[in-house]
Amino acid sequence: MSSEVGGNCWIWMAAPMAIRMTGQRAVVGGGGSGGEKSPSASPRAGRRKSSAGRRTERCLYGILAAVLRRRGWLLAAPLLYVTAMLMLSWDLEGVPVSVGVAILGRSPPGSVYRSPQVFQKLWPFMQADINHSNAMETAWHHKTSHRWKPCFRKKLSQTGLPPSNGYLIIEANGGLNQQRLSICDAVAVAGILNATLVIPFFHLNSVWRDSSKFGDIFDEEHFIKTLSDHVRVVRELPEEMLQRFDNNISSIVNMRTKALSSKTYYLQKVLPRLLELGAVRIAPFSNRLAQSVPSNIQALRCLSNFEALRFSDPIRLLAENMVQRMVKNSSASGGKYISVHLRFEEDMVAFSCCTYDGGQKERKEMDKAREKSWRGKFNRPGRKINPEKNRREGKCPLTPLEVGMMLRGMGFDNMTSLYVASGIIYSSEKYMTPLRQLFPLLETKDTLASSEELIPFQGHSSRLAALDYTVCAHSEVFLTTQGGNFPHFLIGDRRFLYGGHSKTIKPDKRRLVLSLDNPNIRWDKFKRNMLEILHHSDMKGVELRKPNASLYMFPMPDCMCPHS
Repeated sequence: MSSEVGGNCWIWMAAPMAIRMTGQRAVVGGGGSGGEKSPSASPRAGRRKSSAGRRTERCLYGILAAVLRRRGWLLAAPLLYVTAMLMLSWDLEGVPVSVGVAILGRSPPGSVYRSPQVFQKLWPFMQADINHSNAMETAWHHKTSHRWKPCFRKKLSQTGLPPSNGYLIIEANGGLNQQRLSICDAVAVAGILNATLVIPFFHLNSVWRDSSKFGDIFDEEHFIKTLSDHVRVVRELPEEMLQRFDNNISSIVNMRTKALSSKTYYLQKVLPRLLELGAVRIAPFSNRLAQSVPSNIQALRCLSNFEALRFSDPIRLLAENMVQRMVKNSSASGGKYISVHLRFEEDMVAFSCCTYDGGQKERKEMDKAREKSWRGKFNRPGRKINPEKNRREGKCPLTPLEVGMMLRGMGFDNMTSLYVASGIIYSSEKYMTPLRQLFPLLETKDTLASSEELIPFQGHSSRLAALDYTVCAHSEVFLTTQGGNFPHFLIGDRRFLYGGHSKTIKPDKRRLVLSLDNPNIRWDKFKRNMLEILHHSDMKGVELRKPNASLYMFPMPDCMCPHS
């Protein structure tokens, strides 16, 4: 068979393939059910394909005969491989083609929850891997010569307070740390307006369902005293001022300021009304002050968050006892322990629209939870839910198993004390069991404190969150898994406590899921990947605030200065 004949065969084989591939729509994101299928070929196109297939088959037989006659096996091997691939793909018209993925349409790496399979493969190696590296001591590499210390007080005004321009009343909503955000920003706004701040009211949130008042969570007297030289604070509006508004705070004009308003906005829009009426109200008051304001106003935020706001005596006393118990339980690691903020409650799993390994039962429970909390938000016409894409993009809450696997890969062994801060974990018995298997010295607030100690806190989610917050603040390592206001404030507090370094593991879940979706991964490779995540978190431990970032998470350089 001549080379000319072979070349003609390749032309016949390649041309229909090129036509078919350019006419087919690629499906981005992979998977057999999430993409849009290509239009079916017409009957005429089918006949053309059959004719082309017969020509290709004849050419393939001709090539094989020529190879056998000339015994050119080694030279023909690549040619045979390519030809076979073309022939195999000829009848895959109905299979979606994913961009950058094999033609068989397998989901891209990181798309599927395969962590239990990976765990079963790696568990024997985890048991056999005796840790000699003392991971708790080597986790962080913050240089003592580059420590930061609080310095915001020198930015505060030292001239004393002028007469007040009136009373500022705000309503804080949300959970513990959203309330904290509102309180600290309200102190700053009161400083801008030279107003007297009334102890903030807490809105009874339909989600949090906590009726606690300011004094139930925070130490009112300490708050007022700490701020006294810079912002006036009173427990309630004076009687004579309240009478101006028919003894009804709701009658006081609500300014309804825009989100992230500047200092200029408050001086131009709010101050004139305050001077006119003697009192103004802003409700709701959440994220109502810009991130970047003059340094003396930022210093008020620092003062209120890091010094003035401390938990009430009942919370503080029990939380301190819980910390001491964790230290005692951690004698094998010099009193040091790990804390984890685990966001795997039912509402969090439902909102994420991610799928795990619960099958039909899980799907029904998540549909029910979404409908209960968000009333059709996820069923709107045109809205598409893509769990595989969510997982690849790092939007899925980590399961307790995934948390345990990651920490073991980082070198923390089964003698490491672990504190888990969370709400009620979804399918708790199923998902928490493997984490306890990996870390037998695991504690929660329910195991660390007695039921009698917790009685005053039951039914008050913000007070319970305050217990978790304190135990996490004093851990050697803090692991955040899903974001939110809890880690937002805690990371900033830890930077303030530990010389500028947050000592926090904040995994890039887009990278993490690649290891958790690979049942063939070797233990040494898995460990290298986890140590890279730990190293990256260590490098990001000391970070300066960028213009649009929050001071409460990044207190340098507004609240802290470098210290040799």
